[in-house]
Amino acid sequence: MRHCFRMLGTLRFGSGKQNHAPGSTITGLLVRQNHSSQAGPVTAVDLVNHWEAVFEKNGIPEARESSEYIVSHVLGAKTFQSLNQRIDCCSTPLTAIQLTRIQELSSLRLQRMPVQYVLGEWDFQDLTLKMAPPVFIPRPETEELVNLVLKEKSLKNMGSMEAAPSFHQLPDFPTGPLILEVGCGSGAISLSLLSKLPQSRVIAVDKSEAAVRLTRENAERLHLQDRIKIIHHDISSRMNWQQLIPWGPVDLVVSNPPYIFQSDMAHLAAEILSYEDPDALDGGEDGMKVIRDILSLTPWLLKIFGSVFLELDPRHPELVGNWLAKQPDLFLSLSATHTDFCGKPRFLHIQKMVSNSSSCSQGFSVAPSSQLFGVLS
Repeated sequence: MRHCFRMLGTLRFGSGKQNHAPGSTITGLLVRQNHSSQAGPVTAVDLVNHWEAVFEKNGIPEARESSEYIVSHVLGAKTFQSLNQRIDCCSTPLTAIQLTRIQELSSLRLQRMPVQYVLGEWDFQDLTLKMAPPVFIPRPETEELVNLVLKEKSLKNMGSMEAAPSFHQLPDFPTGPLILEVGCGSGAISLSLLSKLPQSRVIAVDKSEAAVRLTRENAERLHLQDRIKIIHHDISSRMNWQQLIPWGPVDLVVSNPPYIFQSDMAHLAAEILSYEDPDALDGGEDGMKVIRDILSLTPWLLKIFGSVFLELDPRHPELVGNWLAKQPDLFLSLSATHTDFCGKPRFLHIQKMVSNSSSCSQGFSVAPSSQLFGVLS
């Protein structure tokens, strides 16, 4: 798996400055080398050093990492470290075709295109997924979200919890869990869970046609298409919500929804603003618009004691807790808050509890009321 670097972490803020480097070509590198004491064939190390310098000069974030990933990718490796284990990067000459391809990809990076789009693929968990703009790029934090779901499932299977349902339990999965992902993007979460839970099935939903196409393509590339149903649907439309549960109520709802506060959108890094779908990022004034949509619909989608796992802004756990306290008819309880690898409160585990109404207990017998959805406006 590739080592993550900062550009891939929590959505990065930046100046949005975009520079270009005229003359930063391989020809120029060869000319400079031929006039130096180190004249000779161009190697992987030469290219990494060259493009690192060009990227730094033009204000490209993570210049060294960007250069290493591009050179390694063209030479058929995931990382520069793994490449160096296969060839001598200091002495093995590159071909003209390789030099040209590295220059092409590096030119895209100079335009502030994210490395994931430049390469056209990226690793998530143990999977290599196709990446294409403008579909949202999965971040390392989201791998932690997947791990939380897997940990809860593992704890349940090991019988480490009491037999009676509690806030920290997931339901029994005699044939594997039925999972709904809202906002599937590239399919990273859904496909990771399918690969780690062989008996599971997933319904993956996104309002973006590009995301639906990319998730479907990644599922087929990974031979997971038989256990996933991919639906083009906007949950905020409040219409045809029954199509989200074609196999009946689900055990889990998982989502990394748009959660950026609207006032923060203009301050995101140029890579994000220029290439990624803003609808996959913008959570409205308080970053909670889609979060409220998901939680308002959840009681009609989940089995009793089913769980919701969300990735959010660190400011959201308190906001979500306060909002849920004002929505007792949802019968949702905030079970736990988990921190990310930076120690920030990033993930919520919410559980559906027993209601006094049979209309909410089976998840699909009664449609959500207009009074319930009034909280969304």
